[in-house]
Amino acid sequence: MTDPADGGPAPVRILVCDDHVVVRAGLLALLDSAPGIEVVGEAGTGEEALALAARLAPDVVLMDLQLGAGIDGVETTRRLTTGTTVTDTTAAGSGRTPHVLVLTTYDTDADITRAIEAGATGYLLKAERPEELFAAIHAAAQGRTALSGPVAGRVMANLRKPRPALTDRERDILAQLATGLGNREIARALFISEATVKTHLRRIYDKLGVDTRAGAVAVAKEQRLLP
Repeated sequence: MTDPADGGPAPVRILVCDDHVVVRAGLLALLDSAPGIEVVGEAGTGEEALALAARLAPDVVLMDLQLGAGIDGVETTRRLTTGTTVTDTTAAGSGRTPHVLVLTTYDTDADITRAIEAGATGYLLKAERPEELFAAIHAAAQGRTALSGPVAGRVMANLRKPRPALTDRERDILAQLATGLGNREIARALFISEATVKTHLRRIYDKLGVDTRAGAVAVAKEQRLLP
């Protein structure tokens, strides 16, 4: 990116999306002091971020994950990175989509996995030093991955972690579970008894280290056990 006025590097154009007004104001003040960064807009909801991104065509969207009412940061990220706005048209007709840099307080495996799978270029925690945030923004603008240290550690640990060994039948049941079916519906779909479904579910829970259906689906998605 170059500035047509003097041939120098153009500033990275940022859209900030965070539902907390005070946090957003603090970020804006911080970013205003950063060299080579220009804040072009701010949003308090995912829907607002999509509309502004379509109009302003920022280089990077700084995205919180929890946005209160409406779509969350993960879904907003997915729509931004696929060029889908609130009206299901490509962003501003610019032929490109913004990079999304997640900035959040949440660092669970599920949050990290969902954000990255949605297309986020980077994932930072709000506890980072300003210099780390500025560097991550510039990296994201160039399409380079930027991860907080703790997040990078979690990602590497998950990559090294052996996947649970599920049987073919357990995978079938897990796939049905992910669609929201109950035990009776799963039994009918797979032509087995409801008691057999319950037995397999207990084994799945044990292997995945969870005790709920939602937990099983979340871990399965994290570890890419679902088709």
